[in-house]
Amino acid sequence: MFGSSVRVRRVLAGVAAVAAVGSVAVAGSPGAFAAGSGERASVRAAAHQATQDALDGLVEAGMPGVAATTKTADGKQWFGSAGYADTGTGRERSAGDHFRAGSITKTFMATVLLQLEAEGEIDLDDSVEKWLPGVVRGDGYDASGISVRQMLNHTSGIHDSVETPEWQETMNGPGFFKHRFDVKTPEEIVAMALKYPPYFKPGDGWHYSNTNYVLAGMVIEAVTGDSYAHQAEQRIIRPLGLKHTSFPGTRTTLPAPHSVGYSKLYAPNPGPEVYDATEYSPTWSGATGEMISTGADLNTYFRALTRGRLLPRQQTREMFTTVETGQHFRYGLGLIARDLSCGETVWGHDGIVWGSLTSSATTRDGAHSLTFQINGDWLADGAPYERVFEAEFCAPGQTMRK
Repeated sequence: MFGSSVRVRRVLAGVAAVAAVGSVAVAGSPGAFAAGSGERASVRAAAHQATQDALDGLVEAGMPGVAATTKTADGKQWFGSAGYADTGTGRERSAGDHFRAGSITKTFMATVLLQLEAEGEIDLDDSVEKWLPGVVRGDGYDASGISVRQMLNHTSGIHDSVETPEWQETMNGPGFFKHRFDVKTPEEIVAMALKYPPYFKPGDGWHYSNTNYVLAGMVIEAVTGDSYAHQAEQRIIRPLGLKHTSFPGTRTTLPAPHSVGYSKLYAPNPGPEVYDATEYSPTWSGATGEMISTGADLNTYFRALTRGRLLPRQQTREMFTTVETGQHFRYGLGLIARDLSCGETVWGHDGIVWGSLTSSATTRDGAHSLTFQINGDWLADGAPYERVFEAEFCAPGQTMRK
């Protein structure tokens, strides 16, 4: 998604929770996924032909399957797919597929905290120490100098748990098969990260860190006396009618329908083998990547967010204030801003957990939304991931519908 498997893992990852049903590799190579990818049962809508072509390109490059849902200013919804939900049976993707949304969970957490700020319950410039006394400590850490805002925009410098040797040994490669169903607490995930020094002093740089949002979930619970999941359900999911969005907690399975989630277990030099990573303990992800959703639900959420339905004007402005990342995107408070070649900027987030790679993007006026999900957690060489955004928002005829 960001050019290499390492960047995909580091930049887009929710807390990477590798999962598989068994330790036997799924038969076939990535190239085999492309077979039959051009044989679509449904007629392609001409207005989204470029997007469909981009989806086909992902599968032709070696991804198992991809599904996209869009909604435009006229209220019309479009669904396109390529490849398979299950490469063994040839079952195709469906518009109703549930999937693990990964780090898109972060945007929900940021929304809850901004709502709490609007209610006067917290100030985002409060120190982490104020709300989580004694939690963030260790060599180089001073939680009294780290603000909640800096956690939300990844300028805190706090080390990423996913980038620790302990995480790599436990949840990547063979270690996954021993630990995929372990139940982890937020405190355990944070402690794993804080064994290592910060990347920089708070505010002196930008580094994506899943630990920031594990802590954000803990702050929500400290402020409200309630779980981050229940707060998100009460404040966002129920009011918007997101009937297919949930926080699974310790549930290891996905609601039906869903695709098989394929993984290469983040091996340093992966071969052709892929593994079924559909089931695992979401507690490895928690507030940084636990959520399950669908394309239509995520489009509804981001349209509501950009249109000011979830936050007052001041908090919306805070959320959409970005910092430079040194990459091809800017970052707000739980939001990724992509500046496309046609001059359009789209707002959303990406998420990767084992077996799932998801992106949502919406124009600032909320008129045009896209969510697409690959049921694989790597990017094959040459996979045109960013081309999906360009195709949907910049292809001829797209801007006319906004």
